[in-house]
Amino acid sequence: MADVKEKEIFVNPYVIQMDKLADSLKSLSSTFLRLEDYRITFTKEENEEMFRKVTEKVCENCENRKKCLEEKRLKTYQMMYEILCAVEEYGAELNVELKRRLQKQCILAPRFLRETLEVFEAAKERLLWNNKMVQNREGYALQLDKLAKTIRYTTRELDAGIFEDDHLERKLKNHLKKSGVRMLSSVFYITPQGKYEIHLTIKAAKGHIIPVKELAAEVGSLVGRIMIPQQGERPVVGDEYCTVSCVEGARYHTLQGIAKIGKDCERISGDTFLMADLPGGKKGVALSDGMGSGEEALQESTMVVELLEELLNAGFPVKTAVQIMNTALVIGREAVRFSTIDVCLFDLYNGTCEFVKAGASTTYIRRNEAVERIHSVTLPIGVIQDIEIETVTKRLESGDFIIMMTDGVVDALPVGEQEKVIESIINGAKTQNPKEMAHYILGKVLECSDETPVDDMTVLVIGIWKI
Repeated sequence: MADVKEKEIFVNPYVIQMDKLADSLKSLSSTFLRLEDYRITFTKEENEEMFRKVTEKVCENCENRKKCLEEKRLKTYQMMYEILCAVEEYGAELNVELKRRLQKQCILAPRFLRETLEVFEAAKERLLWNNKMVQNREGYALQLDKLAKTIRYTTRELDAGIFEDDHLERKLKNHLKKSGVRMLSSVFYITPQGKYEIHLTIKAAKGHIIPVKELAAEVGSLVGRIMIPQQGERPVVGDEYCTVSCVEGARYHTLQGIAKIGKDCERISGDTFLMADLPGGKKGVALSDGMGSGEEALQESTMVVELLEELLNAGFPVKTAVQIMNTALVIGREAVRFSTIDVCLFDLYNGTCEFVKAGASTTYIRRNEAVERIHSVTLPIGVIQDIEIETVTKRLESGDFIIMMTDGVVDALPVGEQEKVIESIINGAKTQNPKEMAHYILGKVLECSDETPVDDMTVLVIGIWKI
């Protein structure tokens, strides 16, 4: 996503309201970041409070109370502080010199030491929880900031793309009326790629239904473009008003195939994949490998791909979507559980593909007899909060194949020769059918390894062709 421009003057009231929402989210994010920061040491007030708790428990009935807490208060406080410093650096075992000084100064030395250690551990736990809350708050602030940027970016896209054309609107209304369709309103939009979207609020004559596919074709003939119903659009229009969306048809289409096997040939695999038609003529394909194998790994990777699909369908750029998922997996968790994520986002209008990888194996592009590699050194998601996501965009030709795979496939091959062997296997696949190619690659890897899979193995192949 490109950097969002500074404030502009908007006319559309809905766009103005969305921009205000983005401002509010940005302000909330900034507020979170201005709150209490991480601390590695105790404040003066916290040290005073620990001293008060220790002396209340130990010194209340001690015959030396007045002497230690009034006449030599500073010396007593200094002794407790030295114990805390020693414990922080070396643990509960104090050095001989410090123990000797404590016994010489305090007639209840063992109890004073025990209470000091207990109070210290309780205070340290509160400090750790404070830092955990700070970490979570920073995570939420990061999410809100990314959401605000996405809303601003989308707002400016909408404002730039929505246009009025009274002549075209009248032309559509009159033409559809002759076909038995009453049009209440219309919205015309040009995408950043220069493609038309036309949204019509219409209804058919009483007792009639109109196939949306035919309606889109009629709209296309009037605007001089090939129009089709938007992905997921209703199939027909009845005699009640509804809004249908017609978009320009894509120039490319994809087919995909998958082959997989679980660790030790188990039925349940921790690898999960996603294939989804997305708004704006995009096709999303993702592969995730959950930590470990079996049911728990499957749940983790399934959660990742389902959340990714939700975010991409909502219009989030793929890089932002992966960063949001990473933050969601990191915050609020004691144990580290990570998942790899490998995403290919195809633009079916211009034949490009955006690759996003986090901890995933190499992806391969087969062009005729040549094989190209797409690498990444990014960590899996769920490990650290501030993760840098790299993206690579490649232009594809009709007949190219994208081959994605999980670590289990690569790790089954001889160390140091994995990529060379994989490329040889890919070139050896003579079929043009993605499913057959995926099964061929996985079968050859299993032959080379000559053993039961020691990890979940998945191969995903996507072919792209010009329409």
